[in-house]
Amino acid sequence: MSSKLVKGTAILTIGLFLSKALGLLYLIPLYAIVGKESMGLYQYAYIPYNIALSIAISGAPLAVSRFVARYNALGDYATGRKLMKSGMLYMIITGVIAFLIVFFLAEPIAHLVIHDDEQIFTIEQITTVIRWVSYALLVVPLMSIVRGFLQGYNKMEPTAVSQLIEQIIRIIAVLVGAYIVVNFMHESPEKAINFAVFAAFIGGLAGLGVLYWYWKKYKPEFDYLLENSIQPAEETSFFKMYKELFSYLLPFILVGVINPLYQFVDMVTFNGAMFSIGKSGVSDIYLTMLNLLTHKFVMIPVMVATGFSMALIPVLTTFYAKNDQKGITRSLDQTYQIMLFLTIPLVIGLMVLSSEFYQLLYEKDLMGAKILATYAPVAILFGLYTVTAAILQGIDRHKWILFNSLAGLLVKLIINIPLIKLFETNGAILATAIGYAIAVGLNIGIITKALQYHSEMVFRRIILIGILNLIMFVAVYFTLKGLTTLSVVDGKMHALLYILVCTAIGGAIYGYLSLKTGLAQKLFGERLTRFTDKLGF
Repeated sequence: MSSKLVKGTAILTIGLFLSKALGLLYLIPLYAIVGKESMGLYQYAYIPYNIALSIAISGAPLAVSRFVARYNALGDYATGRKLMKSGMLYMIITGVIAFLIVFFLAEPIAHLVIHDDEQIFTIEQITTVIRWVSYALLVVPLMSIVRGFLQGYNKMEPTAVSQLIEQIIRIIAVLVGAYIVVNFMHESPEKAINFAVFAAFIGGLAGLGVLYWYWKKYKPEFDYLLENSIQPAEETSFFKMYKELFSYLLPFILVGVINPLYQFVDMVTFNGAMFSIGKSGVSDIYLTMLNLLTHKFVMIPVMVATGFSMALIPVLTTFYAKNDQKGITRSLDQTYQIMLFLTIPLVIGLMVLSSEFYQLLYEKDLMGAKILATYAPVAILFGLYTVTAAILQGIDRHKWILFNSLAGLLVKLIINIPLIKLFETNGAILATAIGYAIAVGLNIGIITKALQYHSEMVFRRIILIGILNLIMFVAVYFTLKGLTTLSVVDGKMHALLYILVCTAIGGAIYGYLSLKTGLAQKLFGERLTRFTDKLGF
């Protein structure tokens, strides 16, 4: 069973990573097709969409899979099928409601973000693009219940493949559609963006088609298990079934929606604050850089680090159930250390090479590079929030997730406008960092108290990780200085070359020092130790 779990987790992680990587890379050609200004319309559409989508489906696959797996383990396959049938209807209704809400709130949202005639976009343009993206909400929620049901039977491949196909078809539709609209139909980039956001609906249909194929493939197996299902002493009512399901679901929804909510706060407050200080002419572009173009970069360290550290959460939950204090301390030690060990060097890379990364993906832009360098460290807080919230879920402290998350968001809402007026985009970033720091601090406080967790060793290890990263930072910084002294970056391939050289040197130094100090072996276990012993570390 453990090997199946590891395989399933690996499949989901790889699928998610590929999907997220494609979600970043396709912005390069799209940016080239529609230009910097039109990308602003893209982010105005996707933030309301992401909020509605997160509320509609966040945690649904996990919650449904947990429910189905629980009853399957009892030999009761009928209850899971009952949930599947009713859940599909529920998700269809949820999708329609989410679509209608986003479609009809599009104009009020547009009024919130447009404050001055000097801004690039009009209320009508933003209203239209939000309405175009809302159609995807009709199909995407339905996929979540199917994915969750299949995961409950330990069928992880359909989720990974459907996510990947959904993303690939969406990207093809985005790029081909935008190119045809601009270059063959000779329409405006605005029209191209409208089609590009509608591509989420096309991708959703493709993902649904993949899941239907897998359903047909596994249906004989599911039918056989259903025929041999035990008859429970008492049939599970719909009320009891959905009460249990929502007890799993609600905490996942909040964790899934919190980052889009922070972005939404920026979306509805940034332009007004910039207007008040006479910066309306650049506010749309700066907000696009903050909420879309650099945000994609910042989420990469979060995805990589949490993918590794989150795998330890089920182990922690087991130790908690057994009241094994040593096991709890060991798991928390590892979780925090691995998360920071992986996130900090990636953040440093983004900070030092911000200009090169921005030029590689988009174009040479001093402001974009500055925003990326300032925003990158917040990735550490994003990662810590995700991990600590998952720990609280694992130890059934769901109400604290709600309280702590909303406390941080409320602080962001209160201080965002004053900080933007003082520091412009840096103010919005600082408000996000403060909000997340409050939520993370409260989460860690609750974890420490609930699990009686105290570990001086972790503080010593964090100091060691900091020292290794400082050495790596110095090496990468002076390597880049030397390269730019010889030749200033001129073009995307030049930027890529400098990124490859600097990351190779930084990675080699960080890897060598981690192995030489024994830190990597202590974090990643026996397999790495056996390998490094052969190398003489």
